[in-house]
Amino acid sequence: MDFFEQNIDRTGTFSVKWERTKEVFKTEEDVLPMWVADMDFRPPQAISDALKKRVEHGIFGYTFTGETVADAIINWLADRHGWEINKSWITYSPGVVPSIGKAIQAFTEPGDRILVQSPVYPPFFSMITDNDRKVENCPLIKKEHQYDIDFDAFEQALKNGVKLFILCSPHNPVGRVWTEDELRRMAELCLAHDVIIVSDEIHSDLILAGHQHVPIASLSKEIAENTITLIAPSKTFNLAGLQASVIICANHDLQKKLNVIAKRQGSFTLNTFGIVAMEAAYRYGEEWLDELLAYLKGNVDVVKSYIADELPELTLVEPEGTYLLWIDCRKLGLSDGELNHLFTHKGKIGFNPGISFGKGGEGFVRMNVACPRSTVIEGLARMKKAIHS
Repeated sequence: MDFFEQNIDRTGTFSVKWERTKEVFKTEEDVLPMWVADMDFRPPQAISDALKKRVEHGIFGYTFTGETVADAIINWLADRHGWEINKSWITYSPGVVPSIGKAIQAFTEPGDRILVQSPVYPPFFSMITDNDRKVENCPLIKKEHQYDIDFDAFEQALKNGVKLFILCSPHNPVGRVWTEDELRRMAELCLAHDVIIVSDEIHSDLILAGHQHVPIASLSKEIAENTITLIAPSKTFNLAGLQASVIICANHDLQKKLNVIAKRQGSFTLNTFGIVAMEAAYRYGEEWLDELLAYLKGNVDVVKSYIADELPELTLVEPEGTYLLWIDCRKLGLSDGELNHLFTHKGKIGFNPGISFGKGGEGFVRMNVACPRSTVIEGLARMKKAIHS
């Protein structure tokens, strides 16, 4: 665990998280960044070694994503999630958000309605509207410490002419790891109403103890034929800057349509280092990941205990997956602008404002705890100082 306790200076590396905080939060003060979803941990040594070896080769011409990369992905999904996939189902993309854009362009037309479940990852909204489609929102239902799906509203939304459903599984920011029953019910409703599923499963490896991720496409052949699954090693192993992700699609016709869009965009392969890191991550990263998950669970427990003991004005939504905590601040009675000002200027801490995640995010903040425990404790102390100021 000492590995994850290291405080590594990330300034001077063009780090969005650490070097654009003042710009993002519109302040000249030093703000502790606990917002954008990357980790302050080095990846497994096997990934760094593979990258060093490739650098030492010294020639960086055109590359392709080889068979051994696909083999590593197939074995990872089988071992980690019990999902058997075919090599022909795999294509590649620089990232999950570009893949969502491809799916929107491939399977819908301008003016079509696309379903989301807020509060949810903000690019879901922007990719829909930037492509001249319309958002059909079916907000999740907030219970005391958890969120559920309103299935009656979900089905009604599908009846409103929806063409595509973007699923966040596990869900960012509310931390739900959907059960098999929940996933099956959503998938079967989409089948019944002829709605294609795009399942963003980028957080699927970041599952806290007591929960199990189920790839929605693994539920049945029929569901697999109606689903495009998006995964990446970026969140799992802190490789976002290498821009390498995977599109998994069992339906040849749907995959062909995606490839047409990729061709139009001139997108043909991944960058050299993304390819190398992806294979090393999925081939050698499991032991490191298990240690990471234990450490993250400890960070979550620290936040949970601190809020219960020191900040009863706040409520932590019980996380089941991801390293992103969804905190209910509504008892403070502040507007979203006031809440952001409180934490940014009085606490000098940077959170993602809940309102950026759409309807249902009002009065919440998202806290990133993928950092050394000392940073988590410092962040909590700043929260307390701000609230009690």
